[in-house]
This record gives sequence, C-alpha cells and structure tokens, in this order.
Amino acid sequence: MKRWIAFWNILLKDMRAYYLKPPNVSWGLIFPLAWTGMFFIKSGRGIESVLSLLPGVIAISILFGTTSMLSVTVTFEKKGRSFDRLLLAPIPVWLLMLAKTAGAILFGMANAFVPVILALFLGDLSRVDWALALPAVLMIAVVSTFLGLFVAVSVSEVFEAQTFSNFFRFPMIFLCGLFFPVDALPLFLRPLSYLLPLTYGVDILHGAIYGRNMMSLGVDFLAIAIFCVALFYFSLRNLYKKWII
Repeated sequence: MKRWIAFWNILLKDMRAYYLKPPNVSWGLIFPLAWTGMFFIKSGRGIESVLSLLPGVIAISILFGTTSMLSVTVTFEKKGRSFDRLLLAPIPVWLLMLAKTAGAILFGMANAFVPVILALFLGDLSRVDWALALPAVLMIAVVSTFLGLFVAVSVSEVFEAQTFSNFFRFPMIFLCGLFFPVDALPLFLRPLSYLLPLTYGVDILHGAIYGRNMMSLGVDFLAIAIFCVALFYFSLRNLYKKWII
C-alpha cells in the first residue's frame, strides 16, 4: 500500500508542478491547433482533406507533448538534485519511473483529443471505431513517453535532452506514415519506417478512422508493446548505470 501511495503522490506532484501549469496547458492546446490549421491552409482542398490528416495530427500531438515534457522534467530534476530525493521513496526504481511517466502519458492523451474535438466541427466522425482508436491513443502515448524517458536518462543537460529528442522525433514525422503513406516512400527508406514505433500506432489510427491498415492489428499492437518494453528496459539500465550506481 505504501508503494501505491508514493506512486500517487509523485504523480500528483508532477501534475501540479509541471503539467497543469498554464504555459504547459496552453502549449498543449496551441500545438495541435497550429498543426491542424497549418495543414488545413496547406491542403486547400476543403474539409475532407483535413480529416484525412487526423491520424497524423493526433500522433504528432502525442509525440511532441510527451517527449518534450518528460525529457525536460526528468533531466531538470536530476540537475537540481530533487530526483535524488525521489530515490529515497519507499518504492522500487521501476515503479518510481512509472510514476514519473504516468503524468506525461495523461498529458499526451489529453493532447490527442484537441484535434479530435476540432474534427467534430469539420466533418462526420460517426464511423470512427472508438473501441480501436482509444487503445491506439493510449499505446502511442505510452511508447512516446518511454521514448522521452530513454532520452532523459541518456543525457545530463536539458538542452541535450531536447536535441536528442529531435533526433528521433523529426524523422518520425516523415517516415511513419503520419501525412503520407509509407508505401509512397523510396524503397531504401521503407525499412527505417518499420524500425520506428510511431509507424504502428499511426497504422492502428488509420484503421480506426478510415478502415485502412498496412498491417494486421495484431502485428501493430504487438510491435508497439515490444517497443514499450524495450524502451523502458533500456531506460532503467541507463538510469542505474549513469544516475544511481
């Protein structure tokens, strides 16, 4: 019971200290709005073209929201020595890191529904399979958060975390099928797409919103689950190697 009380208190502390601050809340709203508006203006083909971009806008809102916040907060706390005090909490390190990532997961999922709310005013979403879309949003938020955690525990400075995050994030924008199909990529780039976790999350969203998948849903969910486990494992290993031992 003490473990879960500590877990809950760490989560509440992060929500109050970081995620519920007005600048972060406004950023979480403005970023999806800006991306949606940009592609609406760029397309120039009406509302339906914007709705076709919905899976990509959802995924990128989650990706940037989770990785940006977590990579900065964890690195900042390590730099300020407050993370060392958290290590004294009566919980194992793996549960401590789950507590630190839970806030980012919730923040990323909240980001995901900003473009969805906008899309409700732009077109008909009655055919969306929400029973499939909601797990997809959760899985994308989890894998993106664990990617941010991996970045955070691999560096020692905040600016290094932002630079390292961009090393992963910007290739994902172009290689993961967010705004154009993976099949449209040059042949030598397609294998890279399948090495990135967001490819599988976006594929699930395409299936939920438009009923079109490149791969089976079982493969998509299994791939994301493997990425989640691998990223969390290597994050813990880096944490012990660089920050604890």
